[in-house]
Amino acid sequence: MRRARTSPGTAAGIAGERGSAVVEFTFLALLLMLPVVYFVVTMAQLQGGSFAVVGAADQAAKVYVSEGPLEDRTTAAGQAVAAALQDYGFAPGQATMDVVCIPDDCAAGGTAVTVTVHLAVPLPLVPFGDALRLEAASLSSSATQIAGRFP
Repeated sequence: MRRARTSPGTAAGIAGERGSAVVEFTFLALLLMLPVVYFVVTMAQLQGGSFAVVGAADQAAKVYVSEGPLEDRTTAAGQAVAAALQDYGFAPGQATMDVVCIPDDCAAGGTAVTVTVHLAVPLPLVPFGDALRLEAASLSSSATQIAGRFP
């Protein structure tokens, strides 16, 4: 009895490959799509961080030049930064605030008060990210307000 030879392109050669395209497609889709999705999530985190620092610096500068004792202004500006950061899902501990007054007397009327907020944006979805301090970027923004002439 003689066996017939089959070439790889015939139905008998293809029968052994049945179902492997689905496995290959699923594997390649996961392999290629996971980095793309992670990149998009990271970019969204950075965009949210940039909105957060701009809003925080602007609000803190406005609060700082408002009426009140100098110590209360600093506390209120820090609370404004914390509220703005929490609105965008960032912890207040991830940011720092610097206040610079020109001239040096922050309580004097007509003083230009510049508030700079620095934010360390962590990598998203990283386990133990707080302990490892893995950052996607460090963002900062400044806002300047002029103190009223009649404090």
